[in-house]
Amino acid sequence: MRPHVRRLTAVELYIAFQVVLLAGALAGAVLTSRALDWHPIWVVIVLGAVAACAEGFPVRVAHIRLVSSFSVLVLAMVMLGPAPAAAIGLLATLADGLRRRRWRTSLAWFEDAATYATFPLVGGLLARALIGHGLHQSLGLRPSTQDVALTVGAVYAVAILLNFALVALLYRVTERRGLLYQTRNVLLPMLPSEAAAGVLTALIAVAYAELRNGGAVLVGLVVVLAVFTALVRALARSEERADQLAARSNQLAQLQVGVLGTLFETLAMRDPATARHSATVARLARALAAELSLSERDQELAATAGLLHDIGKFALPDRILSAGELSDEDLAVVRRHSQDGARLVGRLDGYGEVAEVILYHHERIDGTGYPAGLIGREIPLLARIIAVCETYDTLTARDSYRSPVTPVEAFGELRRVAGRQLDADLIDRLTVMVQRDPAAFAVDAVTGSEAELEFARLARAMAQP
Repeated sequence: MRPHVRRLTAVELYIAFQVVLLAGALAGAVLTSRALDWHPIWVVIVLGAVAACAEGFPVRVAHIRLVSSFSVLVLAMVMLGPAPAAAIGLLATLADGLRRRRWRTSLAWFEDAATYATFPLVGGLLARALIGHGLHQSLGLRPSTQDVALTVGAVYAVAILLNFALVALLYRVTERRGLLYQTRNVLLPMLPSEAAAGVLTALIAVAYAELRNGGAVLVGLVVVLAVFTALVRALARSEERADQLAARSNQLAQLQVGVLGTLFETLAMRDPATARHSATVARLARALAAELSLSERDQELAATAGLLHDIGKFALPDRILSAGELSDEDLAVVRRHSQDGARLVGRLDGYGEVAEVILYHHERIDGTGYPAGLIGREIPLLARIIAVCETYDTLTARDSYRSPVTPVEAFGELRRVAGRQLDADLIDRLTVMVQRDPAAFAVDAVTGSEAELEFARLARAMAQP
């Protein structure tokens, strides 16, 4: 028998990767270190101190912790070189670890240390390749302002992307956040503030190279950190307000679902036949919209409008709902149900298109319908779909106000009024659809409980902000 070998988990593999990455970064720093990189020593001390202090003022954006020490590290990469930059990065990590006691979590410790040793090393090597040496060693060669600015820009961009990639990998392993999601919700929102910080960082580097004034470095660093922190904090507050608005919108959406659900349930208790009819029309309307190859959104609109097309009957008196025959005065009251329903549904956010379908579902192709007397294709397509589906159900259902007929007889009646009351093309498509699968569209196939479940699903979808 072959011995059982335990496979390493994703987290264990990630920790091993971080350990190797950290060891490689340390080895790279030692091999690339030059004595002149550490002079003047006061620049190393100032940059290290500011980086360590900056770790005490983090900002969180989309659950990602951002610190303004990044600009300091970029200056170290360009001013000094890869080894000092990596050392300052590790110093900042150590300061943050002591403050937050990160050493208690091996994964977090190795991730921070490996990241803050790697991207400063890579950025420092890139700066060395572009300029040839640290800025303090280039005073005799006087690199142009353009060269310095372009070098800082390139180093800043590479460092940002590498830092993001390493952090995103951590969240991909530990929290299974997709890289595309993190790019869209973390990297892209912070690019404007990082671009501004990058410009300020370039100005500091140019001033250091041109003015040879060490005091300007410290002052410039304070300015960069202050501006960066202000920009990122503003971004964080903006995202927080956006999250709060989204939460309130979702609460409003749920409230709307509750209001419509209550109305539908009340109507179902007053008139179960109307509730069953509405659910059946919703099912037929969605299927017919799919038969016409309409978009998924239009199919949902058709279903929702079908479910709510008679919601205006909530306002009808009980004597009309239960009456066998209606007087002309009662018929006039009944005809208002499309307007009442459209007005009721139209007051809810996200239901404007549904309200339009409800308003016009009793229009006729020949212009003799109500409430607006629209003709032909002036009537919205979804309203014409609802009209055909509800007429078919009224003809075939056992709980309608008239004696039911068979589907074949119903299709004959629909064709008789085609082109005058109903859309002839839609009648043909409905006929083909039902005859192709009669069992799926059997008479009275939808129960009251199924109607309520169908309504809840459709309403939640339509009520989303």
